[in-house]
Amino acid sequence: MTESAPLWVTIVKVLAAFMFFLNGTAVLIWGERRLVARMQDRVGPNRAGPAGALQTVFDGVKILFKEDVTPNMVDKWPYLAAPVISATVAFMAVAVIPLSGEITLFGETFVLQVADLNVGLLWFLAMGSINVYGIVLAGWASQSPYPLLGGVRSSAQMISYEIAQGLAVASVFVYAGSLRVSDIVAIQANEPGLITGMPNWFVIPLFPAFLLFFISMVAETQRPPFDLPEAEGELVGGFHTEYSGFRFGLFFLAEFMNVITVSAIAVTMFFGGPAGPVFGPDWISWVFPILWFLIKTFLLVYVFILLRAALPRMRYDMLMNIGWKWLLPLGLIWVLATGFMVVVNEQATSQARIQIAIAGIIVAAILYLVAPLFSKNPEEESAVPPEPAPDLEEVGA
Repeated sequence: MTESAPLWVTIVKVLAAFMFFLNGTAVLIWGERRLVARMQDRVGPNRAGPAGALQTVFDGVKILFKEDVTPNMVDKWPYLAAPVISATVAFMAVAVIPLSGEITLFGETFVLQVADLNVGLLWFLAMGSINVYGIVLAGWASQSPYPLLGGVRSSAQMISYEIAQGLAVASVFVYAGSLRVSDIVAIQANEPGLITGMPNWFVIPLFPAFLLFFISMVAETQRPPFDLPEAEGELVGGFHTEYSGFRFGLFFLAEFMNVITVSAIAVTMFFGGPAGPVFGPDWISWVFPILWFLIKTFLLVYVFILLRAALPRMRYDMLMNIGWKWLLPLGLIWVLATGFMVVVNEQATSQARIQIAIAGIIVAAILYLVAPLFSKNPEEESAVPPEPAPDLEEVGA
């Protein structure tokens, strides 16, 4: 039985995780406003602090002290509980993410990770599922048409894409053989990669799973082009239309914190987490894992910002088609392929692995070329034959 860590170590880990994601959220809001403004040939926030860096702080203070209006028609207790659920779940989801390698302070060696659970990946999926309740309660308890539509859209969207996200996580579990996040990071850091000289990041052998997870996490966080539950152009503001003041701020905080959380878990599962080259004396080497983790996470966050600036909002039928008709079948196929790949790696020789890989590529290419021959074009089936042109003599008569 392992000896429990001192209380001050737990406090340090909790505060480190809390401050990282809270400050990261503030940086994300400021950075997104600046980058999107530049891409749209605008200036963006530039008054408060250098390059407008303090604008997010001032906006947060304003929301904190702004009048909190509660409409008369709302169902009070679910209405008050919804933003608290969303913000609480956003904070709890980060508990399993390791922010660093081993750190030694005052004779204690530990990792900046709140809880290294045996089912760490399932904890992340569970928190994402609970987040649906906050949004659905907000839409239903507001007793207003636009929030209700936003809540219904959100529940359907998040449930649909949770399946593909879970299949992507299942691929990582099958390949690593563990649901513990620390084991997944250790495998990527300590074992040699498939390509000589390259790190053993899971994004290389599990690239389709990474694509599934990335598309799903954009939809799960309801970010453009999948921001149908908010959809300002048609639903005013979606599920949080009737919220103001501090309660609206909680929804706002949860949304941006979820972006950083899913980016951090994607880095942990596919890009080695805090693993990276470490050099220099011992008193400075502990900084490098934190630095690599920050760089990887904010590169993924940067992709979120680019998607918002570059892509228009999708139609809802297109959103659901992608989730059910494309991501779900691909996820099921890739989980089976990952299991097959693990068995081949364990039992086959190196020459047999190469032969099986070549055969798999050939079969995939043939299926890719042959599949369009069996597909039907709905435009051709539904096309109505054009009416014959009227006879000019009859028209003249």
